[in-house]
Amino acid sequence: MMTGLFLYALGIVLTINANIGYGPWEVFHAGLALRMGLGIGVASIVAGVAILIIVTLFKETLGLGTIASMVVTGLFIDLILMIRVIPVPGNTAIGIAMLVAGLFTVSVGSYFYIKSAFGAGPRDNLMVVLARKTKLPIGLCRGMVELAVTFTGWLLGGMVGIGTLISGFCIGFCVQLTFAAFKFDATVVRHESIKQTFGRFFKE
Repeated sequence: MMTGLFLYALGIVLTINANIGYGPWEVFHAGLALRMGLGIGVASIVAGVAILIIVTLFKETLGLGTIASMVVTGLFIDLILMIRVIPVPGNTAIGIAMLVAGLFTVSVGSYFYIKSAFGAGPRDNLMVVLARKTKLPIGLCRGMVELAVTFTGWLLGGMVGIGTLISGFCIGFCVQLTFAAFKFDATVVRHESIKQTFGRFFKE
């Protein structure tokens, strides 16, 4: 789980430092922050809680990984940005290559922490719920979610750049390709609840 969350954070930093536009969720968070008069970090938390409520209504498990993805990923992002190990490219072509690398890194991170079965994060849970309900490929469902939040964020006033469009259209493909390479079906994973995790821990 922790390996997956670190890779997820690393992928997000790669997309940020590509410096060619906000990612889809960042567009949404920025637009929400603008409309609600909040900081973008607080807006991200608000969005995460709202999505968590929605996926819980669809009987998705609230697990240790769900909470960790909302907290630990942000800490990893801040740490990676602080040590400045990822450079900011000097031209658009390198920025695009870095962005695509970031999307694949996020996809691999998603595979690891979802497969750990400690509970997926709110946004990944939304992707899984959509795939279960529609029976569509997981990558297509991820792409649909990303495009929807991009459009909503843009309507709310969030900034959209070339990197946003690339992310919105390519993240689903990256997730689908990565999960296929690992022969992984996220919809069949039965996640362990927080109660089960801590119950097993104290029992042991």
